[in-house]
Amino acid sequence: MMKDASDRPVQDDTKPAQGDTRWLRLAVRIVLGLIGLGLVGLAVLRWEANGWHSLVWLTGMAVMAIIRIPYASRAAGKPVAERRAVITERILLASVMLGGTVLPLVHLATGVFDFANYASPDWAAMVGACLLIPAFWLFWRSHADLGGNWSVTTELREQHELVTAGVYSRIRHPMYAAIWLIFLTQPLLVQNWVAGLAGPTSFAAMYAIRIRYEEAMMCAQFGGAYEDYVRRTGRLWPSIRFGARTF
Repeated sequence: MMKDASDRPVQDDTKPAQGDTRWLRLAVRIVLGLIGLGLVGLAVLRWEANGWHSLVWLTGMAVMAIIRIPYASRAAGKPVAERRAVITERILLASVMLGGTVLPLVHLATGVFDFANYASPDWAAMVGACLLIPAFWLFWRSHADLGGNWSVTTELREQHELVTAGVYSRIRHPMYAAIWLIFLTQPLLVQNWVAGLAGPTSFAAMYAIRIRYEEAMMCAQFGGAYEDYVRRTGRLWPSIRFGARTF
C-alpha cells in the first residue's frame, strides 16, 4: 500500500537553524571584540596626543567590563517572567553604548573628532580619576547585592525578589548612581566636545525614559511593599527626612 506524503516523518529544520544563528552571533561577537581590542591598542599608542587622562578612561572602561561580565554571564541562563518596553530598551542601550563607549574609543584611537578638542586643567582630570574610585565600588556593590535579580534590561526574573538590603537599604537605584558618576567623569577624561559629552548625554536620556517604567513594573509586581520602600529611600542618594517630609 502506498503511504501518503503526510504520513512521512517531517524533518525538523529549526534546530540547525538555531545552531547556525548561535554560531553567527558568536562570530559577530568575536569580530567586534577584535575590532574593539584593535581600537584600544591604537588609543593606548596615541596617549600622548590624547593626554594621560585618556588612559584613565580606558582603564575605567576595562574595570567596568570586569565587574559586569561575571554577573551578565550568570544572568544569561535565568528564566525571565516579564520584560518591559523591549524595542525602547534596545534603542536606549544602543545609544548609551554608542555615546559612552564607541564614540570615545574611536576618537581616542583615530583622532576623528580632534576639531572639537578642549583642554582642561590637570586638577579637573584628577578629580575625574578620583571620582571613579567610589563609582566603581558602588557599581560592584550594587551588582553583588542584587545577585540573581540583576539584568541588563528592564525585566523580572522568575521568583524575583525585592532587594532592600546592602546599598539598596537607602538608595533604590545605586547602580544608576554609580553609572551617573562614571559618565560625569567622561568629559573630564575624554576632553572633546563630541566624544566627551556623548556618554552623559545618552545616559541622561536613557535614565529619564527608563526610570518611569522600571519603577512602575516594580510597583505592579510588589505592590505595597515597593510603595513603602519608595517612601523610605531616595532614587540616587539617601533620602533626607524633615519631619513628615522626605527629600
